[in-house]
Amino acid sequence: MKVLVTGVTGFIGREVIRHQGNFRCVTRCSDKLNVDDVFLVNKIDANTNWADAFDDVETVIHIAGLAHNKQTPQSDYQSVNTLGTLHLAREAVNAGVKRFVFVSSIGVNGTFTSDKPFTFNESERPHNYYARSKYSAEVGLKKLAVETGLEVVIVRPTLVYGPNAPGNFGLLTKLVKKLPVLPFGLANNKRDFIAVQNLADLLITCATHPNAAGHTFLASDMETVSIKQFTNAIADGLDKKTFQLPIPVSLMRLVGKLTGKSAMIEQLYGSLQVDSSNIKEVLDWTPPLTMKQAMATLRDSGK
Repeated sequence: MKVLVTGVTGFIGREVIRHQGNFRCVTRCSDKLNVDDVFLVNKIDANTNWADAFDDVETVIHIAGLAHNKQTPQSDYQSVNTLGTLHLAREAVNAGVKRFVFVSSIGVNGTFTSDKPFTFNESERPHNYYARSKYSAEVGLKKLAVETGLEVVIVRPTLVYGPNAPGNFGLLTKLVKKLPVLPFGLANNKRDFIAVQNLADLLITCATHPNAAGHTFLASDMETVSIKQFTNAIADGLDKKTFQLPIPVSLMRLVGKLTGKSAMIEQLYGSLQVDSSNIKEVLDWTPPLTMKQAMATLRDSGK
């Protein structure tokens, strides 16, 4: 089975194609890849020319997308994440592709949880342009599945971490490397994350497992931790010593409010749990790496 994978030069895509498999890699520049089967595109939108992309392809793993950025206009998210995804899926159907694995976002469920984790079958509450564009793509893919029989699998990852991760995890890693003291000693929030190695393994499983079709999975390591435990795990992975100051969370939130950094503080101290139990039930899948094992790869990578 040949699998067409988009976003192969990105953080998640690079990990997927490290697995043994018959991959066709969609990219803008083949110089960045040490692979034989490459399909070049300038960009992914409603006008992308996918002619000849699907020869011998049975499955698509669609990772590429426009990431969340405050400066990005709504129309760009719609163009790439929604219309680009649906155009790719329609072209795949026309070429005889059987399955489409779509990497969406946990933001489709919402921003933060209270005492109960998000579940795959609850009402969606996308909270920004990025999450809404992913949700619109999900809706369109499900409609296409009904109309054509395309096997659609939707994966909504929690925050993805690992060596050379972009975004918030990259910033946290730099913080842990530079500061021997962190302010999370009294943090008791509950967060779910997923290692990039685990997510890549899950996506490969979703591409091949006969029972995956038609399901939505909220992807996590299945280990709920606080930001204190998470940053301690980063420190252990980097072989760094760190001390957690017992600063009241209410004080940190007040500082965030006074400095205009409330959103950043909530990212650190808020809770976001997911129920990933249907992954085990449907796919008989469990994460191959524990958080401790995954964090150890930070040291191995020299990060």
